[in-house]
Amino acid sequence: MTAPETQAARRRQAVQDTLSQIRRILGQTAPSRAQLQQVTDTLEQLAQQEELFSLREFPLPAEGAETSSRYRLNSNDGDDDIALYLNILPPAKSTLPHNHTTWAAIVAVEGQELNRVYERQDEAGRADRATLRLLREVVVEPGTSIAFLADDVHSIHVTGNRPTRHLHLYGRPLETLVKRVAIDPETGEITNYNATQMVPGENRP
Repeated sequence: MTAPETQAARRRQAVQDTLSQIRRILGQTAPSRAQLQQVTDTLEQLAQQEELFSLREFPLPAEGAETSSRYRLNSNDGDDDIALYLNILPPAKSTLPHNHTTWAAIVAVEGQELNRVYERQDEAGRADRATLRLLREVVVEPGTSIAFLADDVHSIHVTGNRPTRHLHLYGRPLETLVKRVAIDPETGEITNYNATQMVPGENRP
């Protein structure tokens, strides 16, 4: 095999081994926050192998772009399994507060991403408006990760002048999470996140 093929094979094996460990941690039930801490600890070990996620194989968004580059790393596992992505965000990129409708874990390969974590203070069943209270802020960077349960709400904000390369792991593929919501922090307006905010990604085993 050529050098790029060898690197891709190493990455596939490392991803497979990491996800096998994570499946053992999670078992068959909805995860607890304690289990998600174990998941992020395991995922951080993969993120430390920075050479597996080179910018040559995973290009940055085009200069001046406001969208991210998102690469699914285990597309062979299909739509009914956990989904791991390498997410690359340009400087100054931010998102509206949103949920995931499944658990999530985010660890850093490179770069800093400010996460604002919110609590809904309205009647959560309301579909058109929400009232948010900021709970805490966490800067996700190498060695500092974050995890969410299905109903947690957060926004992301890329700090500094360099893009981020982060691993995002979800209980199901993002493309299938069609009931996710985005919340405007100023007006409280609720919209469908996947329909209004998410751009297509790529499969890159």
